[in-house]
Amino acid sequence: MLISCSQKNTSSTASNSSNSTENLAPVETEKPNSDYKSAFKGQTRVAGVKTTTPYQVDVLAESLTKPWAVIPLPDSRLLITEKAGKMQIYDATGLRVKTIEGFPEVDDRGQGGLLDVALDPDFQTNQMIYWSFSEEQADGKNLMAVAKGKLNENSGKVENPTIIFRAVPAMDSSLHYGSRLQFDKDGNLFVSTGERSIIEGRVQAQDLKSALGKIFKITKDGDPAPGNPFVGKEGVIPQIYAYGIRNAQGLAIHPETDDLWETEFGPRGGDELNRIEKGKDYGWPTITYGIEYGGEEIGNPPIQQKEGMEQPIYYWDPVISPSGIVFYEGNQILEWKNNLFIGCLSGQHINRVVLENNKVVGEERLLEDENQRFRDIAYFDGMLYAVTDQGRLYRIKRK
Repeated sequence: MLISCSQKNTSSTASNSSNSTENLAPVETEKPNSDYKSAFKGQTRVAGVKTTTPYQVDVLAESLTKPWAVIPLPDSRLLITEKAGKMQIYDATGLRVKTIEGFPEVDDRGQGGLLDVALDPDFQTNQMIYWSFSEEQADGKNLMAVAKGKLNENSGKVENPTIIFRAVPAMDSSLHYGSRLQFDKDGNLFVSTGERSIIEGRVQAQDLKSALGKIFKITKDGDPAPGNPFVGKEGVIPQIYAYGIRNAQGLAIHPETDDLWETEFGPRGGDELNRIEKGKDYGWPTITYGIEYGGEEIGNPPIQQKEGMEQPIYYWDPVISPSGIVFYEGNQILEWKNNLFIGCLSGQHINRVVLENNKVVGEERLLEDENQRFRDIAYFDGMLYAVTDQGRLYRIKRK
């Protein structure tokens, strides 16, 4: 079903979107939650941009059950996770063609369940997939785990599911699992973890002996990736790549620089976009541009900058709740090339971010009128695909 298209193209050629930022107001018009000052110009509320290339938006499906992640298969079909513990395969027309089961039991209370999925870089020959999920422990607490197995479409099962990583310690919480997975060009796997949204877990984002609130880099077997910054340091988890993370549900590799980009939820204000570098501290909960949900300031005293802690490339206040992210790699909509697209939950839109020299220079909100919580977004062959908490599967392509 075709539901919308872009504004009429007013230019004879697709413009360089960074050239169209000067005269448009920022897309955010609401009052911020705090009066905190940004660390540098362009760190928040940059000028807006507007896509000029005509595009169309199709709703391919509307009956998914709490989808969490979408990833294209090499043949253009889509593999989609559902929180309750199954994966679905949809074809390019929006027809469900297969249900995949056989996963370890998930704890789908709250924000938990069967969460992200990633294809092995050699998927076409080995059919291996990797997934994250919340796993209940014997004492009733739970944690985020990463597993791998072989996708067998004929049987509708995942074969030999094997857990390769657990984010310990387990906590008495059903929130902030992180859980995003992203392979790099060398076949190593980045994994994000949350700090579980309780005070006991929050402080562990700064603790290198805890797996909470981190970005990990692991091999396909769960071992520390070569070159990890903390290998050999006593008492430190060697799989840690970066730390000081609140709850990151967005990871993506820049198609030209190979840098890892990340989005994470702030509290009340302070959602962040970061470029993740190994060994760096991204500050949570010591520095933040957000406040507590009840309105109290975070920290005593509350601070937004500290030496030795990284500043976000960009932040949002009020929050947009950035979930899955992806870079647009194609030439079909040339002004989108290498732009970052973010699925937003509370913001209920897809956020387009224009980057130049690792800075945000433009921002646009797409599909605001759909009133959907966009959980994840993926790219394939010039098109964007997105899933929403309400069960929709969207496709965006050039008209």
